[in-house]
Amino acid sequence: AEIQQDRKMLKEEVDEEDVAQVVAKWTGIPVDRLLSGEKEKLVHADTELARRVVGQTEAITAVANAVRRARAGLQDPNRPLGSFIFLGPTGVGKTELARSLAHFLFDTEKAMIRIDMSEFMEKHSVSRLIGAPPGYVGYEEGGYLTEAVRRRPYSVILFDEIEKAHPDVFNVLLQILDDGRLTDGKGRTVDFKNTILIMTSNLGSQLIMELGESRRAEMQTQIDAILHAQFRPEFLNRIDEIIIFHSLGKEHLARIIDIQVGLLTQRLAEQKFSVSLTDAAKEYLIEVGYDPSYGARPLKRAIQRYVQDGLAMKILDGTFDEGDTIVVDRGEAGLTFGRG
Repeated sequence: AEIQQDRKMLKEEVDEEDVAQVVAKWTGIPVDRLLSGEKEKLVHADTELARRVVGQTEAITAVANAVRRARAGLQDPNRPLGSFIFLGPTGVGKTELARSLAHFLFDTEKAMIRIDMSEFMEKHSVSRLIGAPPGYVGYEEGGYLTEAVRRRPYSVILFDEIEKAHPDVFNVLLQILDDGRLTDGKGRTVDFKNTILIMTSNLGSQLIMELGESRRAEMQTQIDAILHAQFRPEFLNRIDEIIIFHSLGKEHLARIIDIQVGLLTQRLAEQKFSVSLTDAAKEYLIEVGYDPSYGARPLKRAIQRYVQDGLAMKILDGTFDEGDTIVVDRGEAGLTFGRG
């Protein structure tokens, strides 16, 4: 009977999707690029990205439009699919949009390659990106950037805090932006034509928070001046879009809580628990977790401290059984946990 059951689980025919899955594993090319459904997917890019990134409609639209241009064949085919500088205060969604874009385009968040540019402040650190030349220390290891892209040619590359990088690093970036390829320390050519380059920076964050939407033209002028003082013109001229992320207001935080609780429920699905927060519980989390200077980060810490820690204790001490819906509400001394 078990053998018959196993046979039923096996497919009798190999279809187009099966082949695409296998080839995707071998090559690192996402399944959607091998099937015909990608065009329809790109039409709804804005909606999909907005599921995870809150309060940044402008940024999402700009990124989605650039990706559509590239996929429609309107961009230079010898350059990366897109290149962006994301500006804005900490905790407003810059990294989250990069992560969401990787998942949306390439089917997994693992397609985001994150490079902390504070580790590349010295002149010699360039060799860590592309690999040391023959005879030098580290030659066998290859470059961090070139090896990552060689293994995963379809990816979103996030250069975090780009303003901290040594000037020589920008020569490497200029070559990628110009030619869509790099030669590593071993003489191998690495193709960047199917990557998206995102550079984040906190430059001008204070201005963005102070001036905001009300004095947009003034803010844009001052931000442009800061960027031109920091970066070479030939670098800025090769960037597709410079995108400003605005501070998050209290009105955005309830949506962020819903997203975080949704992720929590997904993690608890194996134990057959689901989690629900009352409006009063959300208000409490917003009160203790709102700090306009740090965006969503204090809120995520508040969820961890007041929701996840309490949940962990209640699950481990046997308060809840498999299949329970756990309702988080506001009590006199903080949050309470009960059955739904």
